[in-house]
Amino acid sequence: MPFLRASYEVGLDFLEFLGQRISKTDRNELRDIYNFEFKRDGSKEPTFSNVISALKFFNKVRTRHGKVIFHGKPKVRVYYCDQWKSFTQQNTSTSAPESVPASSSPKPVLTPKRKLASEILNKLRVKRAELIKDKGGVEITSDPKATKGKVTFIIKEQGKLFVVKFHIVNRGESCVYFTYYTALHKMRCFTLVDERRVNRVSPLLLCPDESYAVEVHYKVHHHGHFPATMYFEFCPEADPPGSAKPFCIVRELEAVVQSGLAETLGPESPYNPKQNRRLRPEKRIVEEGVPPESFITHTLTIMVKLNQYKYPAYLKELAKHKLEDSERLSPPVRQQLPRVRRVLDSQLCMKNYTERFHLLLHLEEIQMEVDIKKYDLYGKTMTLDKSNKKLLILKVPGVAENRPSVLRGDTLNVCLSEDRNQPITVYQGYVHRVELDRVKLGFSKKLLQKFVSNMKFDVEFNINRFPIRLQHRAVELAGQHGLGDVLFPSDKGTGHTALPHLSMFNKDLENNPEQKAAVQHILSGTSKPAPYLIFGPPGTGKTVTVVEAIKQVNKSKATTHILACAPSNSACDLLCERLLGYVDGHRLYRLCAPSRDPRTLPQKLMKHSNWNEAQDSFLLPSRQALMDYSVIVVTLVTAGRLVTGGVGMGHFTHIFIDEAGQAMEPECIIGIAGLLDPEKGQLVLAGDPKQLGPVLRSPLAQLHGLGQSLLERLMKQNALYQKSQDGHSGFDTRFVTKLLRNYRSHPAILTIPNELFYENELQVFANQMEREAFCHWEHVPKKGFPVVFHGVMGKDEREANSPSFFNVTEIEVIVSYLNKLIQTQGKEGLPKLSTNDIGIITPYRKQVEKIRKALNTVAELNKWKDIKVGSVEEFQGQERKVIIVSTVRSSVNYVKMDQDFNIGFLSNEKRSNVAMTRAKALLIVVGNPVILSKDPTWQRFIRYCELEHGYTGFDYKDAEGEEDVVNRLASLKISSDDIDESPLQQHMHPEWGSEQ
Repeated sequence: MPFLRASYEVGLDFLEFLGQRISKTDRNELRDIYNFEFKRDGSKEPTFSNVISALKFFNKVRTRHGKVIFHGKPKVRVYYCDQWKSFTQQNTSTSAPESVPASSSPKPVLTPKRKLASEILNKLRVKRAELIKDKGGVEITSDPKATKGKVTFIIKEQGKLFVVKFHIVNRGESCVYFTYYTALHKMRCFTLVDERRVNRVSPLLLCPDESYAVEVHYKVHHHGHFPATMYFEFCPEADPPGSAKPFCIVRELEAVVQSGLAETLGPESPYNPKQNRRLRPEKRIVEEGVPPESFITHTLTIMVKLNQYKYPAYLKELAKHKLEDSERLSPPVRQQLPRVRRVLDSQLCMKNYTERFHLLLHLEEIQMEVDIKKYDLYGKTMTLDKSNKKLLILKVPGVAENRPSVLRGDTLNVCLSEDRNQPITVYQGYVHRVELDRVKLGFSKKLLQKFVSNMKFDVEFNINRFPIRLQHRAVELAGQHGLGDVLFPSDKGTGHTALPHLSMFNKDLENNPEQKAAVQHILSGTSKPAPYLIFGPPGTGKTVTVVEAIKQVNKSKATTHILACAPSNSACDLLCERLLGYVDGHRLYRLCAPSRDPRTLPQKLMKHSNWNEAQDSFLLPSRQALMDYSVIVVTLVTAGRLVTGGVGMGHFTHIFIDEAGQAMEPECIIGIAGLLDPEKGQLVLAGDPKQLGPVLRSPLAQLHGLGQSLLERLMKQNALYQKSQDGHSGFDTRFVTKLLRNYRSHPAILTIPNELFYENELQVFANQMEREAFCHWEHVPKKGFPVVFHGVMGKDEREANSPSFFNVTEIEVIVSYLNKLIQTQGKEGLPKLSTNDIGIITPYRKQVEKIRKALNTVAELNKWKDIKVGSVEEFQGQERKVIIVSTVRSSVNYVKMDQDFNIGFLSNEKRSNVAMTRAKALLIVVGNPVILSKDPTWQRFIRYCELEHGYTGFDYKDAEGEEDVVNRLASLKISSDDIDESPLQQHMHPEWGSEQ
């Protein structure tokens, strides 16, 4: 009977809640009102069916044919605080309790929860401080105590009950009604408990000095941040009844479930983006520094020749503003605006090719200048290099991660910190060597003579203009040398040629029809003068195909000369390593940039018996010596030295560009313009337009196409490289081959990328034993399915003056999986693992740093502390048996930031594609499912994991709230003079909140 009585009490409250809607009889409609309007989120009210059964027992309703018919008119029941206590003690009968007369009670305001949340959030937009303060004589305290309206508490033991008790006290001189309380969103990890079950139809009258308690019971089974925002509503007692204006008080909660590791990894100091940055002195006297020896004869000479490509002054002002903000521009700059718009808005063609890319490159350079200034240092000391007394050593935090990017041969400026009178003497320093977090600099004798220990310097970083000016020259040469048929190819004059029969160097290609066809078409030159494209999705052997094609071309004629390029040193080194043994070492040359540290050359290249001495690979061969090399391997930027060195157009019969999708189009042109004969030469581009493209700084340049590679532009805009529209699927293999056989991943890992990016054409050809190595691992949710999505309710955090984000909760989960891998490796059929078998991918530098710290902190992971942890860009082209992805993002407000700055996973589906496709046998993704589900790519991946029973961790359905509440909280912006940041905005829900 106690359960029946409890259901009956709730039923009476529900009847009164219905008000005018008591005439409704549809059972389904009444159930929706009960579940979505009447029930308080997290409360333990009985089900609708139990309530109706109890009301039927006491003859308050009858049911017939799906209809519910109420008897009589419900009365509003009001209990005084003391009366309720005595009522609960005295009432033992089974009859329904009599209602207390309600002549002085406030008129119930039956506001639906959505409307209530909307009203509260509109108020929070401008007056958060007002909402959290006590008012109307009511004081709300809590145990644990609140700070600025927020109760934060740490739970160190998962699954243990934690109770937050709110004490509501009437400190005023008049009575006040406690009319209602609720949580403004759903979170099933907590429940709301109060003795009286206060609501608007059963308010509680608090007389002066009377108190009442409301409890929030937390029981959490996962690490993370679990918020609740409590809304308490009151109404003063008034005569006549209903004339008083209700008021509310808000309190915020956040349960943080974490381990000791999380405390170690937390913010070292509060986030403070405001730095006292100083303006660089305009009036200056520059003392030239001393460059490395190789730069004196090579790079410096070239830089003088490229000085003509300086950007016009008006662009600097224009780049600060949007093109639409013409009124903010000075009159001279405004005059240039129509020409700039015309160039940017016109479709790219050979006629405007040079002018358009000059403009976009200028915009990119200007933004690079702005960004590099953020790394300027103040009041820093330098030390004398003990091994070379002519060099000074400066510590530069972050230089190892290219924050800022500093290479051998770059320059930076220093001036004495105490020097304030302009013109200021600025000493230019050339970078001679970069070692971890320090750089060795060559300054003038004037500075060396006056240098003493502990002398304080201000440091200015400069961008390296050399690569961008080489691109300027390249797009100019493209027009001069008539590359129109190469850059904007057509089908004219291209016939069908019989393909040669080849014996492959790599016998595996004999059984791969796509790879074999690509090599045959390149060798026969079916596409000329159009480029030949190798479209290589992940794990399909793109670089293997390029290497085979180079070997076959080199073998075909003694007169062939091949230039093999790629955007990065690592990609070029890989090409070179795979060519060794097939191309005579005396005819293979790896040309390196003078800025490269010779110690970074792979040992395989250094130790090869026919390989050039290390220092020789940094020298540009003479024209005569070039004739003796059949294959030259070089980065795209360094290829510009060949043009400067006078290598004639047409010397190279074939030019291969691997990873072409990662290079800006003008960067690609460095390796083409001035070197390729537009009629006789063969250009081959290999890459994947669905994977990561170039990294840009300027949003304006990105918007107008500079971030698109030549490979991607051709595949998107040129009909030769698109699937035929005549009903036959497939590409025209005279111009492009799409590789289809994936030799890397388990089919479960490949499913979503294949569906979303590759039209379900990829075929699984990975070694069965390797790909199924973790199918029966005890820690995958479903045996045979080596894909895991681990849901985490974490928190975006920043520290000190770093703009980068980290998420400690996700790191705790990652460490847990690494411990499980260590404990189970080599057992029950699982492979033994080394550090080279595991990769951890995350999009934010600070998360990389924190994960590395965790690897060095947790004793059990000591032997795996060298596991590679890096960004998606650092993993492109690589693979691991096990990949763990940490997505970090837990706040929807930061998604817009990610889009603006092209960071994170939610702003770039290509980044998601690369992250998912690095794994061979096991893929674990750790992230906030609520946030990630707002992105179509991640929504599909999470849904896939759910359907295949690969989802684990926090059930995100437990955190779903009313949609309009989500939307309002996502866009919430608190502006309060005395509150710097809004805990509600941060923590009401990880997806809804934001740090300011």
